[in-house]
Amino acid sequence: MFENKERTSLEELGEFGLIKHLTDNFKIRHESSIKGVGDDAAVLDFKDKQALISTDLLLEGVHFDLSYVPLIHLGYKAVQVNLSDIYAMNGIATQITVSLGVSSKFPLEAIEEIYKGIELACNKFNIDLIGGDTSSSKQGLVISITSIGYAAKEDVTYRNGAQESDLLCVSGDLGGAYVGLQILEREKQVFLENPQIQPDLEGKDYIIERQLKPEGRRDIVDLLAQIKV
Repeated sequence: MFENKERTSLEELGEFGLIKHLTDNFKIRHESSIKGVGDDAAVLDFKDKQALISTDLLLEGVHFDLSYVPLIHLGYKAVQVNLSDIYAMNGIATQITVSLGVSSKFPLEAIEEIYKGIELACNKFNIDLIGGDTSSSKQGLVISITSIGYAAKEDVTYRNGAQESDLLCVSGDLGGAYVGLQILEREKQVFLENPQIQPDLEGKDYIIERQLKPEGRRDIVDLLAQIKV
């Protein structure tokens, strides 16, 4: 899960000190982000656009298994699954908030790894981190991310907007992430039965990445805008 031997207790920083420590390196990129981390609430201004908001909750042991999910990948993926909801509605994601529930088994260095992944996703997709919360947890690790974006009213795409005879298209590889998960679970069971056997993941990099490091399809939103669909 986490191999760094340095262990700094989260209690040494306190809640506000921890938030400041984790978010100091995040830059504000968007004019719509009037106020980000550091106050009681964030302030956004999308002017004449409609705001799109989506939240996902990830629970240790339910949505991810830390025996084979690196923390940096977990942070990256947690952002991506949220951005994807904004892109699915033909919007542009611009901000996120991040809330963590953390048990005492996680030192500061482990949380830093999660935030490295979050920062990588923010840098790649031009996202502002504008707030969030931290709390202690008795049930392991909990990550809740809210993504915020915008779209012109006429561009928002709803699930109920499909009509009979419409052409249905998909992006990416259907089932790729699922197959990646099955391989990881299989290798975990093999390891539990015989710790001397190393995981056999040769030649499976692509589908493993689909599970551990998915990518939001912002490129599809841009493409549809270019071809005026």
